[in-house]
Amino acid sequence: MLASILVIGFSGVLFVYWFRYCCALVLRNSQEQLGSITAPDSRFAVANVIERLRTEESLDPIHQALHRDYAVFTYLVQHAAGLELSSIEDRLLLLDYKLMQLWYRMTVTAAPLQARQALAQMASILNVLVHKMDQQAGLRVEA
Repeated sequence: MLASILVIGFSGVLFVYWFRYCCALVLRNSQEQLGSITAPDSRFAVANVIERLRTEESLDPIHQALHRDYAVFTYLVQHAAGLELSSIEDRLLLLDYKLMQLWYRMTVTAAPLQARQALAQMASILNVLVHKMDQQAGLRVEA
């Protein structure tokens, strides 16, 4: 009985580690691919949020800005023709965003540094997904 509980617990920990590592790799590769795009998207506050994370003490306004951007992003993906997140990488990033949102809510009062890191991860994920959406829609004109 004890051995089964230990195996299940250890497997759970390894699964969480694998998931976070996969998300970090997908995010890093996506950011490298989008590295040539330096102009921030003015329709979303993600670039502003990333800057505010470095300087601003209060995390709630930053979280609200990210939440608004995420709501706009999900609305566009659900209602715009031709925009979809069908790849497994995009779905992993969305799941990671939701888990980081949960982690932020759990740590915002007890561990502000962890909450700030969760917001930074959420902003990076949203930044990558917004740029992918722009590329799918053909909204960006590259010179």
